[in-house]
Amino acid sequence: MKEILQYLFNHNTLSKAEAKAILIEIAQNKFNENEVTSFVTVFLMRTITLEELQGFRDALLQLAKPINLGEDLVDIVGTGGDGKNTFNISTLASFVVAGTGQKVAKHGNYGVSAISGSSNVLEELGYKFKDNEADLQKDLDKANICFLHAPLFHPALKTVAPLRKGLGLRTFFNVLGPLVNPVKPQFSLIGVYNLEIARLYQYLLQKQKNNFMLVHGLDGYDEISLTSDTKIFDKMGENIFSAEELGFKNIEIESISGGKTKAESAEIFLQILEGKGSFEQNAVVLSNAAKALENTEKCGNYENCLAMAIESLESGNALKSLKLLIE
Repeated sequence: MKEILQYLFNHNTLSKAEAKAILIEIAQNKFNENEVTSFVTVFLMRTITLEELQGFRDALLQLAKPINLGEDLVDIVGTGGDGKNTFNISTLASFVVAGTGQKVAKHGNYGVSAISGSSNVLEELGYKFKDNEADLQKDLDKANICFLHAPLFHPALKTVAPLRKGLGLRTFFNVLGPLVNPVKPQFSLIGVYNLEIARLYQYLLQKQKNNFMLVHGLDGYDEISLTSDTKIFDKMGENIFSAEELGFKNIEIESISGGKTKAESAEIFLQILEGKGSFEQNAVVLSNAAKALENTEKCGNYENCLAMAIESLESGNALKSLKLLIE
């Protein structure tokens, strides 16, 4: 590792093969904690390259526990690390989408730079993580959604979890998370915290057959936040959407802030699904859910998808999906 670190400290970058080999060795605990921390720190000081991103991603997918849950699945996930401390928008949008009947394979983890990640909020609400195909398939069949807690499927993530928690900063593992859902869903809505990462993602994902949308709030959010315009990338290119074009109006940053504790975050989460959310909270969840549905190409246009999302939330179907998942 010392030679690798010296090479990187001299402003060199890794090839795809080198990046893959190093991450596999990290997963195998071949380096000590100080060495791995130093390695991760390199990517806090500069942006990851496309070759490095591909190599790290290939390593995680090669090492991942294989799971086959069929076709026609969608994931709604963000890189995290935007430092905005919003409530769990992507996870709530996942339940809204599940409430429409669309199957969701949600990939998530504990929060590192945020108070409550998707794993935190679901655990707080009583969900028990599952790591086998049969149980995940049962959840998918009864609730239209299953949840894959990333460390159970990715040994490399489990190995570096204490390090990431200790750093408390956004690392390249945040960037990798949305790209390594072991189910390999056919559709994905991915939130990214900056445009540089969005373009790397777009280049990487365009090489695959699966549908994707990348969303970035232009004031720094890794989701559609409605606090500003949103840039959306897909296979066809990129466009900027105002809040009005997404069916709502601009909202204040404070209106979508998350709780100060995991318990508060879970309370906000439940209130929104129970129909007690504010206009602003509902609007953000619904716009993200509608875009995820639009990406599946099943509801024609965004307006129809938004109507489906509203029906899911207001009818209680989204809440039903949560209850069926947890029971």
